[in-house]
Amino acid sequence: MLLSPTLRACLWMIGSILSFTAMAIAGRAVSLDLDTFEIMLYRSVIGAGIVIVVAGYAGTLTQIRTRKPGAHLARNICHFTGQNLWFYAIATIPLAQVFALEFTSPLWVMVLAPLVLNERLTRSQLIAGAAGFIGILIVTRPGAQSVDAGLIAAALAAIGFAGSAVLTRRLTRTETITCILFYLTTMQAALGLICAGADGAIALPTLANLPFVAVIAVAGLVAHFCLTTALSLAPASIVMPIDFTRLPVIVIVGVLLYAEPLDPYVLLGAAVIFAANYYNIRASARA
Repeated sequence: MLLSPTLRACLWMIGSILSFTAMAIAGRAVSLDLDTFEIMLYRSVIGAGIVIVVAGYAGTLTQIRTRKPGAHLARNICHFTGQNLWFYAIATIPLAQVFALEFTSPLWVMVLAPLVLNERLTRSQLIAGAAGFIGILIVTRPGAQSVDAGLIAAALAAIGFAGSAVLTRRLTRTETITCILFYLTTMQAALGLICAGADGAIALPTLANLPFVAVIAVAGLVAHFCLTTALSLAPASIVMPIDFTRLPVIVIVGVLLYAEPLDPYVLLGAAVIFAANYYNIRASARA
């Protein structure tokens, strides 16, 4: 029996959730031996190999062109910065806080879209943005606790991911997925090499760390492929709320693997951020 598109989208989202969770666990596992630039270097090198092999098998290598090198570079600087900050955050603060703040990325997208894509900022987006900001304040609680570097990194990572998403949307008007993924991996490998080697030493992954580095590389590609496929099968109003189940999943992982405490403020703030995103999605769908 054929599954409905909505059910297939749900199954793809399960793959996305598991992949993002695996990447967080693997990233924390290697953070004691590799810095964030080294993690990004090895992840991108492995990712580039995967993209080239898959593109060769699919016959899409001819789609790799250099028509918009500047746009690709800007997009990858945003993503490289956000991903480095994300890896730093998962190594220094509870995973639930990282994921809760990461979910503000769609709200930053709607702030950046008018500047980059000339899209109109609507009243519903302004309301969603204000609600999302309240959610950020609940998660971070400035004044009630010390706002450490990990929290700042997680919040800034969301902005980096938003910039990457907006520029990716702009690139998809003229570039293919193969082309975008090729420059994603190769440019970020170059950025990782430059930044990792700035101190004159680049640590090699140990034999114990190699499986985790491979998981980071593969899980990153698989997660975004699953999410993109799910969005092609069902409306964002169905797909994105499923993505928010990443938070309870990572909360359970944090409790079981790292004995992280359950922070009710993080869960409350995440709920407010989720509500803001969902309101914006539904308002956009009605429009």
